[in-house]
Amino acid sequence: QVQLVESGGGSVQAGGSLRLSCTASQSIYMVNYMGWFRQAPGKEREGVARIYTQLGAAYYYPFAKGRFTISLDSANNQVFLAMNKLEPEDPAMYYCVAGSGGRGFDPSLYQYWGQGTQVTVSS
Repeated sequence: QVQLVESGGGSVQAGGSLRLSCTASQSIYMVNYMGWFRQAPGKEREGVARIYTQLGAAYYYPFAKGRFTISLDSANNQVFLAMNKLEPEDPAMYYCVAGSGGRGFDPSLYQYWGQGTQVTVSS
């Protein structure tokens, strides 16, 4: 069982930046992928970014490309999401995930989920 704990959420003005952190209770190499999903009230849960732990290859949902960056710190079993140029459409609960992953952002492929960290963007 892998436990994930997120931090770094908060409130920021549109155009601002936040950096989310997620610490895993075990080595990140126990899973193929770590990543981030988000869910806003009344909306479907959607993928944000994922990263292949073995090689560090990163994949992004279209809205995140060019604005968000996912990265790993394997020594500390952490994954980060740097979010720049935040927009009024970005507020949501952001969840750290880990699991077998695979192609696309199918939530069912991620066996482990954190409790989430809230991101708010004011215009």
